[in-house]
Amino acid sequence: MDEILNTINSPRDLKKLSLPEMTQLANEIRQLLVKSVAKCGGHLASNLGVVELSLALHTVFDSPEDKIIWDVGHQAYVHKILTGRREQMSTLRQYGGISGFPKVEESEHDAFNTGHSSTSISAALGMALARDLQGQSNSVVAVIGDGALTAGMAFEALNHAGQEDSDLIVVLNDNEMSISKNVGAMSAYLNRLRTDPSYSRTKEEIESVLNRIPGIGPNLARAAGKFKDTVKYLMVPGIIFEELGFTYIGPVNGHDLAELKAVLSNIKKMKGPILLHTITQKGKGYEPAFQKPDIFHGVGPFDVDTGTQLKKSLKTYTEIFGDFMLNRAQRDNKLVAITAAMTSGTGLFEFSRQFPERFFDVGICEQHAVTLAAGMASSGLRPVVAVYSTFLQRAYDQIVHDVALQKLPVIFAIDRAGLVGEDGPTHHGAFDFSYLRHIPNLIIMAPADENELVDMLHSAFSMEGPVAIRYPRGVGEGVRIKSERQLLEPGQSRLIVEGQDLAIIAIGRGVSIGRDVVDILAGKGVNPLLVDARFVKPLDRRVIAGAAQKYRRLLTIEDNSRAGGFGSAIGEMLAEEGIDAELLHIALPDEFVEHGRVELLFEQLNMNPDSILERIARKWPELFSAGSRWELLKFGQN
Repeated sequence: MDEILNTINSPRDLKKLSLPEMTQLANEIRQLLVKSVAKCGGHLASNLGVVELSLALHTVFDSPEDKIIWDVGHQAYVHKILTGRREQMSTLRQYGGISGFPKVEESEHDAFNTGHSSTSISAALGMALARDLQGQSNSVVAVIGDGALTAGMAFEALNHAGQEDSDLIVVLNDNEMSISKNVGAMSAYLNRLRTDPSYSRTKEEIESVLNRIPGIGPNLARAAGKFKDTVKYLMVPGIIFEELGFTYIGPVNGHDLAELKAVLSNIKKMKGPILLHTITQKGKGYEPAFQKPDIFHGVGPFDVDTGTQLKKSLKTYTEIFGDFMLNRAQRDNKLVAITAAMTSGTGLFEFSRQFPERFFDVGICEQHAVTLAAGMASSGLRPVVAVYSTFLQRAYDQIVHDVALQKLPVIFAIDRAGLVGEDGPTHHGAFDFSYLRHIPNLIIMAPADENELVDMLHSAFSMEGPVAIRYPRGVGEGVRIKSERQLLEPGQSRLIVEGQDLAIIAIGRGVSIGRDVVDILAGKGVNPLLVDARFVKPLDRRVIAGAAQKYRRLLTIEDNSRAGGFGSAIGEMLAEEGIDAELLHIALPDEFVEHGRVELLFEQLNMNPDSILERIARKWPELFSAGSRWELLKFGQN
């Protein structure tokens, strides 16, 4: 029974607890984390690692007056538990439930929406400067992981923060190393010394006395300052942060509540930018996550007793991409793979193991990844950049300026395209058609099934210039992958079903939806044509124009934003050709889509087959008999 946890309804309740009670609370929180993520899926290892740090932060600081910004935000589950959302953890990442990331619309304690890495220091500095300009005095704390600190944006923010010299606290949560007992003890002593107000006061008093000694004083003070700097360079492990203008504190044991509270309490009183370096262990308190933190970074539902994930039997698109890369690399020594801190997530773990000299994980640096690939391509290699759709947004200028402008043969394997489900609006790959389609020299493909993905990857190596292949998260359609590969010509579509009443032109995951719509329509006496477009750029102008002229009714289906997407491309093409046809675009709305199961989201967005059928009946009622039309419209009203 969670005797203490059940009494915590806000951070204020923490301030009443003794250290032993807080230690017990940490254990209860870990049990709730494991139970909740086992049911709903989510980020477990990182949250288990920040339990004590979250407790200490909310004990020392006064949220929501004091602002705590969690970088990436996937490790904010403990923060949510401590800020009144304990009872909602059973709804974590479920439609209508709480988000897996901080969300200002969800709680006043969520100071800033985060979901992409390395934004916290910039946002926190902005809040600190706004506070200063408005004459306020609250604390601002950014919590950033060592992985997120690899991004250039984080260093840009650190550089600016040191220049502004505003009161700002950056907590570096380092979970990639451990502290030996000796280093830990010395570190604790030095940190108590450096953060103790009496130390700063004594240092200033000594410097003042030295400067008042006629003749000798100033020289002695300067000599003492040089000596201090020499010792600092030799002994302070965070000298890079000191040079950027921060006072570096650490490393401290991120699981020692007493030490964390003492250090944070002293830091809260200090002036200027401070960086606190904490050492934590991913997965602490749950052995399966502790042993395999990479697996339990982002995990689906699992068995609590064994840690075994409840997986589906079909292979995912990610796994199929990984298999292709392994097979291709065995016979193509010019193939290199690049990812941005997503080795396992993009299916490249086995590639990295078998071909380490041709694998490059650049850290959370998507901009660098793309231009690195451009440099390699310009020197005769065939780089494949494996990246999530939502993260490729961060490298837009590099795609345009460094790859497409020079027509370099870089292949973009864009995972997690379209709706991704429970991770929500920060992770839905809803915009890649739109932000890539207008870039010259770029070929864009989207497979309808696993076999088509392999054909597209195979074909990309024969195409000149850059190629983007986007595919969804999760399992495919369950089709058998053929041993013989088909070489696709740019813009080559595929006829799936002959018909005579209207034309359905679908792309990617939209093809599967289109098949279901065709089956339902057939039951209503309507026989549509179904085309798998395969290419967003270039379009199969001959097939699409012919279908528009013949049928005069075109339905497009895609899992990209309606604004600027595949359907828009067809509309533009028909306008250019002067073809008068009625269009109905089935696409994601011009809004940010919430988190939830993909199937449920499609239903809520009226993009499931039944909803599409009703939309067709409203658009083209003449296709249906009077009885069928009445039934469909009545269904829509319900």
